[in-house]
Amino acid sequence: MRVSTLCLGGMAFGHDADEKTSCKMMDFFMEAGGNFIDTSNNYSGSEEIIGSWLKKKANRRQVILSSKVRFPTGERGQNDVGLSRRHIIDALDDSLRRLQTDYLDVYQAHCWDFVTPIEETMRAFNDVVTQGKVRYIGASNFGGWHLMKALSASDINGWCRFVNLQSQYSLITRTPEWEILPACRAEGITVTAWSPLAAGWLTGKYARDTIPPADSRMGHVIKSRDEWDSFQKADSNIAIIPHPHKMEAEKESKRIVKVQENERRWRIIDAVRDVAKKRDRSCAQVSLAWILTQPGVLGPVLGARTLEQLQDNLGSVGWKLSAEETGWLNEVSDPGSPYPLDFFQEYGIPWR
Repeated sequence: MRVSTLCLGGMAFGHDADEKTSCKMMDFFMEAGGNFIDTSNNYSGSEEIIGSWLKKKANRRQVILSSKVRFPTGERGQNDVGLSRRHIIDALDDSLRRLQTDYLDVYQAHCWDFVTPIEETMRAFNDVVTQGKVRYIGASNFGGWHLMKALSASDINGWCRFVNLQSQYSLITRTPEWEILPACRAEGITVTAWSPLAAGWLTGKYARDTIPPADSRMGHVIKSRDEWDSFQKADSNIAIIPHPHKMEAEKESKRIVKVQENERRWRIIDAVRDVAKKRDRSCAQVSLAWILTQPGVLGPVLGARTLEQLQDNLGSVGWKLSAEETGWLNEVSDPGSPYPLDFFQEYGIPWR
């Protein structure tokens, strides 16, 4: 099945974008050559909006439609959650009703289920494919061993395999490179990247010394310079942990980790700004173009909230970063490697 390099994510539909704006974005995306639209049963109003648009446009065969199952929607009480056979079947029927279609091109497990045996999950997925309600299956928010366990269950029993993994991935969040992306490449599974702009951090809209714009995601919660300074000191998406023998105390270790990760994020943003200025591109376009340079990654899932954002995002295709630019962005954003990957590197053993 052939899909466009860029995927239009529907998480904002019915939430950050009203129905009229959402439909305009889908129209523009399709007219620009896109055909891959992604949503989930727990995205507020998204499936209903897409379903109404599909019916109005009568273009179901032209659209590669993906939805997900795992998280609760509030429709069926205690069993409205997880990847059990019951929930998969019930949730799929509900999604098809909302989307006004009789099949999904891709149906994804939205996150690993720590309760349901994976054999039950994969058998249920295989059954809905056999019934013709789903064409292909995929996963999202799985760890490397989760993915391999699911594939093993499919292979042993002759069931359908996952063909796509949707993973958080960006210049800021590169940890999928440690285990997830290598596993996907080894198993022939394509990867689509959600939050490729790191919730807006890679669009260039934020600066160290200026409070976030009022209409930005951070601007909705940060209202003053003091709040912005406090957030930067406290915020820590830990990707590098210094070796304990270098730290005098646990408290000092945590403080250094926060400082390191905060500085790493701003170094990445500064580097993206520099490349964007030299190439006469937006920061978002540079950040998305970097995603397209990564081996095994099909492309990003665009989470645009406005038509203007989508129009800018589509400018990430049709040109390429140079090897030097890609190498520089890789170096600046490198989160380091945990054990045993650092051990492999020390002894010259390839793992990427």
